[in-house]
Amino acid sequence: MTIGISKTFDLGDGKKVTLETGKLARQADGAVMLRHNNTMILATVVSAKEAKEGVDFLPLSVDYQEKFAAVGRIPGSFHKREAKLSDYEVLISRIVDRALRPLFPEDYHADTQVMITLHSGEAEVLPEAFVGLAASAALAVSDIPFNGPISEVRVARIDGKLVINPYKSELDKADIDLIVAGTAHDINMVEGEMAEVSEADMLEALKFAHEAIKKQCAWQLELAEACGGKKTTRTYTPEKSDEALREKIYKTFYEPVYAIAKSALPKQERSDAFKKLLDDYISALPQNQEGADVSAIENPEDEGLIKKYFHDVQYDAVRNMILNDRSRLDGRQLDQVRPIWSEVDYLPSAHGSAVFTRGETQSLTSVTLGTKMDEQLLDSPMVFGYSKFLLHYNFPSFSTGEVKPNRGPGRREIGHGNLALRGLKRMLPDSMENPYTIRVVSDILESNGSSSMATVCAGSLALMDAGIKLKGAVSGIAMGLITDEKTGKYAVLSDILGDEDHLGDMDFKVVGTAKGIVACQMDIKINGLKWEVVEEALNQAKGGRTHIMNEMNKTLAEPRADYKPHAPRIEKLIIDKEFIGAVIGPGGKVIQGIQRDTNTVVSITEEGEHGIIEVASANRENMDKAIAIIKGIVMVPETGQEYTGKVKSITDFGAFIEFLPGKEGLLHISEISWQRLPSMEGVLQTGEEIKVKLIEVDKKTGKYRLSRKVLLPRPEGMPEETPRAPRGPRPEGGHRGPRRPDGDRRDNRDRGPRDHHRKPEQNNNPESSAPEQPTGE
Repeated sequence: MTIGISKTFDLGDGKKVTLETGKLARQADGAVMLRHNNTMILATVVSAKEAKEGVDFLPLSVDYQEKFAAVGRIPGSFHKREAKLSDYEVLISRIVDRALRPLFPEDYHADTQVMITLHSGEAEVLPEAFVGLAASAALAVSDIPFNGPISEVRVARIDGKLVINPYKSELDKADIDLIVAGTAHDINMVEGEMAEVSEADMLEALKFAHEAIKKQCAWQLELAEACGGKKTTRTYTPEKSDEALREKIYKTFYEPVYAIAKSALPKQERSDAFKKLLDDYISALPQNQEGADVSAIENPEDEGLIKKYFHDVQYDAVRNMILNDRSRLDGRQLDQVRPIWSEVDYLPSAHGSAVFTRGETQSLTSVTLGTKMDEQLLDSPMVFGYSKFLLHYNFPSFSTGEVKPNRGPGRREIGHGNLALRGLKRMLPDSMENPYTIRVVSDILESNGSSSMATVCAGSLALMDAGIKLKGAVSGIAMGLITDEKTGKYAVLSDILGDEDHLGDMDFKVVGTAKGIVACQMDIKINGLKWEVVEEALNQAKGGRTHIMNEMNKTLAEPRADYKPHAPRIEKLIIDKEFIGAVIGPGGKVIQGIQRDTNTVVSITEEGEHGIIEVASANRENMDKAIAIIKGIVMVPETGQEYTGKVKSITDFGAFIEFLPGKEGLLHISEISWQRLPSMEGVLQTGEEIKVKLIEVDKKTGKYRLSRKVLLPRPEGMPEETPRAPRGPRPEGGHRGPRRPDGDRRDNRDRGPRDHHRKPEQNNNPESSAPEQPTGE
């Protein structure tokens, strides 16, 4: 028995995607299971029947979550279950939210929740390319008011060719990697990174992505038709309105608001002026007069509607002022960037720091250089590994003069930080040139628009101040757009203010170097955006980025020649794979001892047939000491070489000397001095350093024989020692030599036990009781 409705569509290049509805989650308003290869994503949407009283916005929440079972893993947390959304999941939730939100009716204010869950995954398929399609399809088969459908695709340029939804392994060769969302008519969301590409190349990628989006929007309409056609959109109570009051507020406030907008006041003064207009009007209402009988007043004006309509007046007046007068709220020209000042090395104890201020937006950014031990563990179903570059963006409430509790980073902070990270990551030196784990922290101290782009600029300066050899300095700018569909007028704005972002139709952030674009983020709130306008915005952004870059170069034009004196230095050693165990030691004893004794941080990784060792310390002497120990461990002792060793233990027949780290040899009592020593008493002390020479390595056991006396002058008259001749083969007849004078013939068969097998009391040779020498392994 077939349950539900399923439709399969061709993605191209032999790739298929299936949309299935009516089988799972049937109590949701809309539910669709999307399948591509072994990837299965369930999207559900539920919306309240009525909006809560007093709500004048859309309470939309979008949550994307990956189940560990989707890739056959058990979560590694203490509770062994999925917890709060990871940053990766938050970022995917945001790209869906930003694509869906503008398509709901403006007067629809009911609580709405979109939940997207990865139930089955595979390493080669990146789910963020399909989550938008799944979410929009769930809305398409529901009765929730929605002016869609929309879809999202990943577009990448690989070996010069644009590809839709490439596999993960293919992205390694991509110089453009974008997530693009839109309807069948326009794009409305872009997020991604590039390798210093031109504006024309980026525009071509957007157009290519939109063609794929058109097809996927048609698929959703086909799915809805297969379900019996689009469900009748539910009726909902529109927000309360009063047309007479709206007209009165418009006539009362339009001219004063227009005048304030044109006065080019600073942000706070302009805000206070708008607030005074509204407060004076509300305080003059009859119901607000002292001793007024509210019940006796006919049709009192609703203060909530007054505030709403006043905001509508602000929206129209500010936009018209910009379109008609070609001027901005702060008096700038449309393409003019606010005044910039910057400073580096502001924080003396940080490894790198910078202050970047553009108008009323300011970022204080620090850079910390760490070791491999500081890498961030990424542990999610689809992303597992380590990250050596971290960027954290903080937006405290005082930056906008507000009072709010500090509850840690929210989705906005995570998204803004990720955009800045994308822009800076591309310009970091290769891993062989940069052994550090790098953490960049941007604290926004003032904000009036485009604080994420201030983070990019401050981050670039701080990294260069830290001595990180960036491939190129990075700057960023936020572009805005004001349009009038009736007249066809539009204005592209460079370096937008917070109010211009709020009242505008587009927020387009572009990050790049002198050579090209490295990252971007775009959100569009209107329909009918022409490609010519996008092209103009990109070209105008290039001029703004270049201006900002020139201002930054006045402060610091290139990376410092060296790191700060208090920054850790890291040196790499490459050893043969066979020595990794010797450096680590049993249970990590050796490597921990090196770190403890030298106050350094030592890490080791296996790559192919080699071990890569990193030694980090801010103290050159400590680093040299650690490196010397490691080199000693991996060094192969050579016969005839002289070494400075340390006495580890003393026995009756000599002493054991550690002549290289982890390598000990026997210094026999007869090899200490040219004079015969009756005993070891008082000859050497444990811990004493002496010079020795390696005179023999036993070929069978690998044991080392050391000599000290060969490094001392030979006493006069002492004859040269004759080397012992090696024993030859046994002669025929089984006898090694002639008979003794007494007629006795003793060979190995009748000699009896060798001396070193006799009991100690039967042997006067002090070597007879010697334990086995260590092999040095």
